[in-house]
Amino acid sequence: MKQRMKSLLVLACTFIFLGKVNFASAELASDTERLLNWAETTFPQYFPSHQGTQSIEPWLFRFYPESQIYAGVNKSDSNVYVLGGAFGDAPTRIDSLVNLMSQVNNSGGGNIAGCDTSTVPVGITYSQSGNVVSVSTGGQCVPAPDLSNSNLCQPPKQTAASGISLLGTNTVSSSQITGISVTGFPIDLKQIIDTTANVKHCTKNAPVDTANIIVNSDLCFDVTTAITSMIPPGTPGIETNPPVLYSTKGTFTTQTVADCFATDATTVTDAFTGEVWIRNQAGIFEKMSS
Repeated sequence: MKQRMKSLLVLACTFIFLGKVNFASAELASDTERLLNWAETTFPQYFPSHQGTQSIEPWLFRFYPESQIYAGVNKSDSNVYVLGGAFGDAPTRIDSLVNLMSQVNNSGGGNIAGCDTSTVPVGITYSQSGNVVSVSTGGQCVPAPDLSNSNLCQPPKQTAASGISLLGTNTVSSSQITGISVTGFPIDLKQIIDTTANVKHCTKNAPVDTANIIVNSDLCFDVTTAITSMIPPGTPGIETNPPVLYSTKGTFTTQTVADCFATDATTVTDAFTGEVWIRNQAGIFEKMSS
């Protein structure tokens, strides 16, 4: 790796700029994330797994151990390069970041900077404008994920400790449940699901891209399986008329915190080590075994 990165760094030295260079570094980093996410989806033969983005000045890059390929952006000239594997030992310029982002945007791809969307349920789509991410099921209802263990912007695994801790909060602004009626019981199924969806989650060593993200969601889930597993058919006072559908709109936001374990989060994950903690009934975080 060091020899190949040395070749990249030598190439970087050939780009000398006179005067002040004004780059919107946050936008460049965001575009780099979207481009590399899109490349992983579009060209899996070269980029077969989701990797975290690394930074060695003036490079933002990812390394794919399966194919031994580096892909990244030179911040000095805003061009995109690949190195290694099928591309050989010399850095190969693909195109400018601007031109490639035009291709990504026209294709409707790119995923979301700072969000690993590779495991989201089929039928959920993402789009991004600035720091605002929109998540939708397009007016259709899809099988529900585990709402108590769901993160609409799941941080990708990081290759280095960022030192950033982010508390994420999902707030349901409106919701509706159909296909089930409850009589004679002091329970509100919609409220129970809303409360579960409003769970707080904290991420240690979070990607810098997620620090200011706002995720607006407009989703519809088929919760028939989840409901019938909790409430067996024929239970007195509860009548189901499948499918049982839960529609919800909400907003997921993050805020920087000093210590995840000093927050009111229900769960904590470390995006670098992969460790997971869950708050028990006594209010103490218990580390889950891997």
